[in-house]
Amino acid sequence: MRKGRFFFAILIVAAIGGGSVFGFNFLKGKEKKIDVVSPDAFDVIDEAYHIIQQEGVHPVKGPALIEGALRGMTDVINDPYSTYLSKEEAAAHRESLASERVGIGAEITRSNGKFIIVAPIKSSPADKAGLQPYDEIIRIDGENIAGLSLQEIVKKIRGKKGTTLQLTIYRPDMNKHLEVSVERDAIPVKTVESDVIEFKNRKVGYISIATFGEETAEEWKVATDALMSDQSEALLIDVRGNPGGYLYSVSQIVSSLVEEGTVFAYMEDANGALTPLVAENGEDIQFNEQLKKIPIAILQDKGSASASEVLSGALQDNERAMLIGTDSFGKGTVQDTFDLSNGGEVKLSTHKWLTPKEKWIHGEGVLPNIEAEQDSLFNEHIRLVTEVYKKGDFHDDIAYAQRLLKSFDYKIKNDDGYFDGPTETALVSFRKKAELKETKVMDREFFNALKEEVEAFRAKKKNDNQLQMALDYLAHQLKKE
Repeated sequence: MRKGRFFFAILIVAAIGGGSVFGFNFLKGKEKKIDVVSPDAFDVIDEAYHIIQQEGVHPVKGPALIEGALRGMTDVINDPYSTYLSKEEAAAHRESLASERVGIGAEITRSNGKFIIVAPIKSSPADKAGLQPYDEIIRIDGENIAGLSLQEIVKKIRGKKGTTLQLTIYRPDMNKHLEVSVERDAIPVKTVESDVIEFKNRKVGYISIATFGEETAEEWKVATDALMSDQSEALLIDVRGNPGGYLYSVSQIVSSLVEEGTVFAYMEDANGALTPLVAENGEDIQFNEQLKKIPIAILQDKGSASASEVLSGALQDNERAMLIGTDSFGKGTVQDTFDLSNGGEVKLSTHKWLTPKEKWIHGEGVLPNIEAEQDSLFNEHIRLVTEVYKKGDFHDDIAYAQRLLKSFDYKIKNDDGYFDGPTETALVSFRKKAELKETKVMDREFFNALKEEVEAFRAKKKNDNQLQMALDYLAHQLKKE
């Protein structure tokens, strides 16, 4: 059965699930001719199934063989965006864009085979239960978790609202194991953040969209209403790192920025027929009309994909916004989802999408009007490291520390992960500057101080090269008015 929900995003293969969907069934009821396979061909599948079940030295359960066949059918398409999702994967996929998720509210990472709490969300069940950063999860509900993947760990932690989870953790600061009881609850997922930036005596409304989820349009309204009330004179939209989302969310946001009837994208089917998508005045949400008049800039990067690219392409082609940053990801296909009787789904590329000027950005991305490279400290993924390293050791954690120290202008010749003399000298200097214990090892105290240094650097708007370029552009536009 067709679901009529269209995917304009990268399928995120991660522990917390993910992917993004566009829901807009503009082809409802349209049928496509199917290449019918002879019934005898399906007999071969049945034969292979029974041979493997009856003769194979390695036992495989029947449902696993069926799932393997389903994955094989989508794999042979040779399209990274067409795939089979099991019942569990489909549920996690939908949950990734839901307005709330049930869990304990803590980010978890895997470090050297250990599962570490990065940080509990404020006022979440994890926070209320007293979980802290660097707590290592040892057992879940009394079961040892050694050998499990991060995805399996997250699956065990999630569950029904109101149920209780028993965690055995090791707390390094206390050098002891603790038993912690956490009650699962709904964790709100916020996709829009906003602020007013004072720049050259002008007020710029800054709004960041993490993903285009179920409630993003409503969040956008709340944020933009507040920005307009604060007398913002221009709008800066940040979709850096945004992997995509629901079409109806993008459609509503675009409609708040351009005139009704404006084409913001085209859908192209397998026969090359184009269907325009146009901006509409929503009946459910009434946006501030001032949004259609003020100058706009969009910040994008290589992580801006799919739905983000629809927004950028729509506003760029309609000359409604200036794009600043780097080329976007470049995903120009659209996926539709189809329910299967086993609870799973087939996600299949069914259309291309084109910009208003009928450009297909697949593999190329939406190109910025103004190129602006970001400081390397913004591109580094911050780690939570618990191991201890000394001179002569070799590890990727050491390479990570070397890259960060080099970015802070410490004199390091190589960042290959080998703990050499210059690395030790830089380490000692950093520890002294950060007022850490005098030692020549990279330990948890060092890595945590390095993490805080990077976070402090990123928190200063003046260090964000792309943001500063966008603010300069908007200030110039306001000066011309």
